Amino acid sequence: MTTTTTAPTTTVLAASGVTMRFGGLTAVRDVDLTVNSGEIVGLIGPNGAGKTTFFNCLTGLYVPTEGRVAYKGTVLPPKPHLVTQAGIARTFQNIRLFANMTVLENVLVGRHTRTKEGLWSALLRLPGFKKAEEESRARAMELLEFTGLAAKADHLARNLPYGEQRKLEIARALASEPGLLLLDEPTAGMNPQETRAAEELIFAIRDKGIAVLVIEHDIRFIMNLCDRVAVLVQGEKIVEGPAEVVQADERVIAAYLGTPFEGAPGDAEAAEVEAAEADAQSTEEGDDK
Repeated sequence: MTTTTTAPTTTVLAASGVTMRFGGLTAVRDVDLTVNSGEIVGLIGPNGAGKTTFFNCLTGLYVPTEGRVAYKGTVLPPKPHLVTQAGIARTFQNIRLFANMTVLENVLVGRHTRTKEGLWSALLRLPGFKKAEEESRARAMELLEFTGLAAKADHLARNLPYGEQRKLEIARALASEPGLLLLDEPTAGMNPQETRAAEELIFAIRDKGIAVLVIEHDIRFIMNLCDRVAVLVQGEKIVEGPAEVVQADERVIAAYLGTPFEGAPGDAEAAEVEAAEADAQSTEEGDDK
């Protein structure tokens, strides 16, 4: 008699009580969310719901006012480079490629957290550095092949069509060898054919053993893609569960139709929170320059 065994499910991400305030405004309020190995989890909600702010708390761009974020049982320090080193990678709603670098060079940038050679090794072109460089190039080309961009490795990133720029951002994120990939609006601006290709790519990423958490406004895309879906409305998680359960939830329907429900903050507060998020994002981008 043959016994079939399955790999045990492990909790990759555990966010507990995550709250993010900007002054007196609360953008994310007491949100709990887990992502397990082998899962694709969706995060949806109307504009201004706090989805990207929550992502920023998970990846160290924001320091949560309250709560904690743990990756595989270890609480993460709120530092983006340490979060990446731990095993969490992300893409952004607004594409952030190095436009004047080649496709291959963009992916090689994503490898920097996985290379161990120091400054002197690089400056002197020591054998250890050369070997690491060769390995990084080989891995980068594997990822370009995986995302369908290998034929354009030497093209400038700015010359890629929009849908391929999105793929390149994903390839660069995968170059850091994450155990969890966070995708912020991966199909924004895509046509139906590009959206289908993105769906197939995300399934392929999951099949490689990488858990995925995805924000998306395309509800049909999310419902077809995800094992579980969580819904944020004005900073609060109102429901979480399988796609068919979430779609039928009256609170979700009310939120997307603009109908108020008991306990929901008012539109004025939502608008103020959205403005505060935008101000914080502008400050963050200014600090990066």
